[in-house]
Amino acid sequence: MHSNRLALYSQRMAAITLVFIVAMMAINAAAWLFPGVASQYGLGFSLTERQLSSLSDGAMELTGWQCLGGIFLSSIPLLVLASGLANLRQLFKRYAQGQYFSSEAAVYLGKAGRAVALWVLLDFLCEPFLSLLVTINAPVGQRLLTLSITAPSFVALFLAACIAIIARILSQASEVDSENRTFV
Repeated sequence: MHSNRLALYSQRMAAITLVFIVAMMAINAAAWLFPGVASQYGLGFSLTERQLSSLSDGAMELTGWQCLGGIFLSSIPLLVLASGLANLRQLFKRYAQGQYFSSEAAVYLGKAGRAVALWVLLDFLCEPFLSLLVTINAPVGQRLLTLSITAPSFVALFLAACIAIIARILSQASEVDSENRTFV
């Protein structure tokens, strides 16, 4: 592929990544503010979607503090994921500048991989607190404490491990490229 075309694709991916970060956070907050609309159209990301889909129609009426708590707790893992996507965005910006084998590129890719792994972990850890928060006003016996490990979590962890390994390979390639440039 021609390098100008690759630079253009990298610039586009950097822009799309930024849009995705903003949309992800906005949709998550909107899902808690308007849970009926979110469940009707399937809006929400992993933790938010699991919690809101477990509520009955009568329980969709969350109090203001429950909505704010839901936004806060469900945003913790998403902020970590957004951080990883921001690192991925920086990687695409480096690629757009033609810095394919830079050590910075390897660092950004490694941070993106670690963020995905941390996102899965925080999603797992925040779920019990979030399930208690949304069912705290339910009658005794109908309150929930949920904990789930899903197949997408395992896929995300596998991808995070792959990204971390590729980041190390890219770091080694960066060192070899640097050595080769000193010989020329």
